[in-house]
Amino acid sequence: MSKQLIVSSSPHAHSGTTTSKIMWTVFFSLVPAAAYAIYLFGLPAATVLLSTIVFCIVFEGLTNYAMKKPVSLKDGSAALTGLILALTLPPGLPVWICGIGAFVAIVVAKSVFGGLGQNPFNPAMTGRVFLLIAFPAPLTRWLVPSGTGDTLFGKNVSAFDAAGNLVDAGSGNVDAITAATPLGLLGEEGAKAVSGLDTSSAFLIGNINGSLGETAAFILLAGGIFLLIRKIISWHIPVSFMAAVAVIAGLTNLANPEQYAGALFHLLSGGVIIGAWFMATDYVTSPMYNKGKLIFGSGCGILTMVIRLWAGYPEGVSFAVLLMNACVPIINTYTKPKKFGLQQLGESKEAANA
Repeated sequence: MSKQLIVSSSPHAHSGTTTSKIMWTVFFSLVPAAAYAIYLFGLPAATVLLSTIVFCIVFEGLTNYAMKKPVSLKDGSAALTGLILALTLPPGLPVWICGIGAFVAIVVAKSVFGGLGQNPFNPAMTGRVFLLIAFPAPLTRWLVPSGTGDTLFGKNVSAFDAAGNLVDAGSGNVDAITAATPLGLLGEEGAKAVSGLDTSSAFLIGNINGSLGETAAFILLAGGIFLLIRKIISWHIPVSFMAAVAVIAGLTNLANPEQYAGALFHLLSGGVIIGAWFMATDYVTSPMYNKGKLIFGSGCGILTMVIRLWAGYPEGVSFAVLLMNACVPIINTYTKPKKFGLQQLGESKEAANA
């Protein structure tokens, strides 16, 4: 009986880590934040989460069938994309809009480029930005968490009936109450509008309105640290992302405290936490090398603050991540470490002339 010799490329020792394990680990690290969003907003949050995840899984299966590829649903990438996309959306978003976002994320941003590992841009962020541009009104209607009522900031509160019509908050026909997010108020009225906000209760406890993933900074940080401990991600991108945000926020606050909020406000508001730990760290759309990861994370943080402070949108995390995704190839090129034992061309010429 002859033996077959199998020759393959290195590495020959396998750690046991698979794509499926990585995807599902990240997925379950976000489940507590999703559960807390349901606790805060109830059925409107559950509907967005469930519908977006289901739509992403369905579109993944359909594209596998249409492109005659093996079914890839078990790897968890579609479910994770759906969960991250849902956490960037406001509670109460119509199901059909969630479906469009899932279609853009899975079909347009991922499958068209060849599927998992081939997409140049983060699928969830692509879906979110498309929805924000296509449906700005529904994407910027922020429900107030249960129990907050019309006392949030004492202003900028609107009440709607079941049909979505604006009604008197004192009437009995109120189905939902919305209010401007802290970032929205900051952009419209300056730092004084949010100066009375209790940071610990509003952001760490989550008693604030915004996207589903903007209401539980403490839980999201715990999930990110869990991924760091499990070595699913490295510290380079999230730390450099948050450091850039903190530095720019601190400097602008020192220059004009009446107009610009401080570093803590910007770190704990909006999507900085979920963006830094769960979106920018996507393996496919982030740099390969540690030096490049630091550049990438810093760029995300800088662009986020530029958009927040001086552009037309109050939040810039999604745009920043996508813009830096486009820079990944050139970042990889210029941060690639030298191979062991090789010299750069200039060094070789100097050695030859010596």
